[in-house]
Amino acid sequence: MRRTRILTAVLALAAGLLSGAPPALAAAEPAEKTVSITADTYTWKNARIDGGGFVPGIVFNRTEKDLAYARTDIGGAYRWVESSKTWTPLLDSVGWDDWGHTGVVSLASDSVDPDRVYAAVGTYTNSWDPGNGAVLRSADRGASWRKADLPFKLGGNMPGRGMGERLAVDPHRNSVLYLGAPSGKGLWRSTDSGASWSQVANFPNVGNYAQDPSDTSGYASDNQGIVWVTFDESTGTAGSATRTIYVGVADKDNAVYRSTDAGATWSRVAGQPTGYLAHKGVLDAENGHFYLSYSDKGGPYDGGKGRLWRYTTATGTWTDISPVAEADTYFGFSGLTVDRQDPGTVMATAYSSWWPDTQIFRSTDSGATWTKAWDYTSYPNRANRYTMDVSSSPWLTWGANPSPPEQTPKLGWMTEAMEIDPFDSDRMMYGTGATIYGTENLTAWDSGAQFTIKPMVRGLEETAVNDLISPPSGAPLLSALGDIGGFRHTDLTKVPSMMFTQPNFTSTTSLDFAESKPDTVVRAGNLDSGPHIAFSTDNGANWFAGTDPSGVSGGGTVAAAADGSRFVWSPQGTGVHYATGFGTSWSASSGIPAGAIVESDRVDPKVFYGFKSGKFYVSTDGGATFTASAAAGLPSGDSVRFKALPGAKGDVWLAGGASDGAYGLWHSTNGGTSFTKLTNVEQADTVGFGKAAPGASYQTLYTSAKIGGVRGIFRSTDQGATWTRINDDAHQWGWTGAAITGDPRVYGRVYIATNGRGIIYGDSSDSGGGPDPDPDPGPTGACAVTYKVTNQWQGGFQADVRLTNTGSSAWSGWALTWSFPDRQTISQIWNAEHTQSGAAVTAKNVGWNANVAAGASVNFGFTANWSTSNGRPATFKVGDQTCAVS
Repeated sequence: MRRTRILTAVLALAAGLLSGAPPALAAAEPAEKTVSITADTYTWKNARIDGGGFVPGIVFNRTEKDLAYARTDIGGAYRWVESSKTWTPLLDSVGWDDWGHTGVVSLASDSVDPDRVYAAVGTYTNSWDPGNGAVLRSADRGASWRKADLPFKLGGNMPGRGMGERLAVDPHRNSVLYLGAPSGKGLWRSTDSGASWSQVANFPNVGNYAQDPSDTSGYASDNQGIVWVTFDESTGTAGSATRTIYVGVADKDNAVYRSTDAGATWSRVAGQPTGYLAHKGVLDAENGHFYLSYSDKGGPYDGGKGRLWRYTTATGTWTDISPVAEADTYFGFSGLTVDRQDPGTVMATAYSSWWPDTQIFRSTDSGATWTKAWDYTSYPNRANRYTMDVSSSPWLTWGANPSPPEQTPKLGWMTEAMEIDPFDSDRMMYGTGATIYGTENLTAWDSGAQFTIKPMVRGLEETAVNDLISPPSGAPLLSALGDIGGFRHTDLTKVPSMMFTQPNFTSTTSLDFAESKPDTVVRAGNLDSGPHIAFSTDNGANWFAGTDPSGVSGGGTVAAAADGSRFVWSPQGTGVHYATGFGTSWSASSGIPAGAIVESDRVDPKVFYGFKSGKFYVSTDGGATFTASAAAGLPSGDSVRFKALPGAKGDVWLAGGASDGAYGLWHSTNGGTSFTKLTNVEQADTVGFGKAAPGASYQTLYTSAKIGGVRGIFRSTDQGATWTRINDDAHQWGWTGAAITGDPRVYGRVYIATNGRGIIYGDSSDSGGGPDPDPDPGPTGACAVTYKVTNQWQGGFQADVRLTNTGSSAWSGWALTWSFPDRQTISQIWNAEHTQSGAAVTAKNVGWNANVAAGASVNFGFTANWSTSNGRPATFKVGDQTCAVS
């Protein structure tokens, strides 16, 4: 969202936060041995934050109402669910080895066959992402995918990622697709619906613009290449390839090319403006107007000058339709859309205007005249054409109280994606660095009335998670996040009111609490100016800043003593330090190298641990001095995470390593004096603890690991002797190597850090042989059910269910059971939780809809897969009561 996001994925991928992608990701490693692992059925959800990252692309299907997609730079792709006004994730099946495919550089929805959708994926074009890009294709709206590997990389999180769309489907012959490539790889074409790709050999320009050619990392110095493809649908007929195609190139002197013979030949469009990059090219085919938004930079966070131009396709005339004089721009233009119901209406954004706010421009006469979303009355006062309601995501105010002309919440920043619904002139969505905003009364703008902007982002979770803690009392979850700091979740199903403030870190890098005094919490993080450490004495509800020792440049890792009496901090920029009390005065620790990862013993408040470059360090005097342990055979690098077990002094688990050296899970019971490597774990990257299984005395272990030749999330209830894989191939979330923790209060519950898909938490269907920790509500009286399939496509469907309490007593909880006649399987559900075993399904209340008065109803919905047929369930029950069905 802010400029720190350009490295979010890389920073989250390393234990030291600066060492890039883990070596383990560079190559696949064969399993060392066959290990018997069991499986468990888990229900997976997000701890709700709603948004949290940059949304560079929103795509509406042009022929089917309410079908829309969104792409994120590191967090996958989503499909809009109109019935619930939510987004459903589509790329959770991306696995560990292909983690880069969670970065989506472009999306295309097929207007001929709306069931088909395509995603061009890959996160970095430099060495940070070891894999090449791919084009994913789906015939069931993203419920399942097939992959076409490409011989080059794609950059969903690279500079220029807000330009586009780089991927496009021919609107008349939908077996033909084009893809614009970065890095000088040119223009590519598929003639078999994305199954195979070849370079368009005669396309004349591969682009030449790089954000910073001198950048030796390859990040800012990459050629941004071919940045968009636009078909002129007026030049084709059904079944025949569209004749006229426009292509945008990252070249300030030669930005727009055209073919008028279905891609056989190409030429630079004559008379075009120069000196700028064309971020978007949007065609109003009805009026023959081709609109282009220009910026002097590639975006998404830079840009100092810009223009809007209109090209008349019939005459070849170029017209500067910019809403402000060039001298008055301090931003570039990018977001660009036309109203398909009223094509003379066009809108654009000043994407790079951070201060005092972004700007949105609207014209109803094809760009001849414009109005603004806000204007100055008398500086610094503003008059807004809109009102903003962020009550569903209140943290979007950032807890700020700015002086005019700034306002909170902001209208946005990094506003490169903007689309008017092609079927509804009143609905518009636009992406920012933190959310998707939208309105459903946009045309009020034209009558002089105010339109209402709200977040339209529920279900889209796009935070990069650096650390997680689940204290034994107080809030169940506190998080350390990239870009938006972190949150205290008192209810996992609700968006917290505010991120951590006082101070508000741009990214929080580390969290800890005092084990025997869990109201004492510490966090460390990054801030452009100001302290890098903060403390709380009320379980993270309120915070106060500590004082940095000299030389601190970043958060690093921090540890709290078991009783909260002292802290050890290993910040970036200087060595390890310790403090008694709340960090008003720090002293340098001795015997431990700078950059070490630090943790505390969870029993002895004087004992702290550290790790750096294969060496384990121990302090028994509260962090003043450390001594290197004699333990050998530990990973030589710094891609390591370790934790001490609550309730047992000196019980330490260490995970990490690399595929070209020591890699796995180690256990020490003597405070790190020696470690034993678990032979049944091939690779492990995180370790955490949760409530012990019923009848067990040792806490449950959780890890993101490779066990038995399988990469996944694993649980052990017997100190690692045996393991249960608790995720499945549909729930992998790319890279999950930053943090994991169980819940000390709920057996089986686990919290997983992802790199762009937010905080995932899972609950088990396995009670461990004891009583169910979260029993379904029992029989609750008479009921009625309305079951309605609201949308169906090949292999998938969406259904809405209304459950009515027709009895005389209120329900304090409910669980509805049924069996699918054709063994359909639920893939996503909203407003309910569910479990499924074979054909049998149980859907039960979430926290906020448990209470249903007599005569009242509750609604939920789901998407599901089917194969041969999609029959309706015949019987529904609440407890032992059979419901009336309509």
